[in-house]
Amino acid sequence: QVQLVESGGGLVQPGGSLRLSCAASGRTFSSYTMCWFRQAPGKEREFVAAINWRGGSTYAADSVKGRFTISRDNAKITAYLQMNSLKPEDTAVYYCAARPNPYGSSRTYEYNYWGQGTQVTVSS
Repeated sequence: QVQLVESGGGLVQPGGSLRLSCAASGRTFSSYTMCWFRQAPGKEREFVAAINWRGGSTYAADSVKGRFTISRDNAKITAYLQMNSLKPEDTAVYYCAARPNPYGSSRTYEYNYWGQGTQVTVSS
């Protein structure tokens, strides 16, 4: 069983940066693939980025490549999403998710555990 708690969201101006954190509970965190999704009002939840259990492989949606970076610290049982050059279209609730599989996936239904979400608003 894994519990996830996101933090770090907030209001930021276009071009600014935020770092989201996803704190996990459970001794098997290092064997889980971690992922970030987001959901804007009136839209479906969409894949943002994923990182495999050892942190050696990362995957990102085309819309955030070059701007967002996913990472993890297994010793701290935490995953991160560094978001730079933020745009108004990045405004959404950001969710952390985990699955007991060594490989990343962009499909929401392949993730077993979810956090409660953290709001990110990009506006001037």
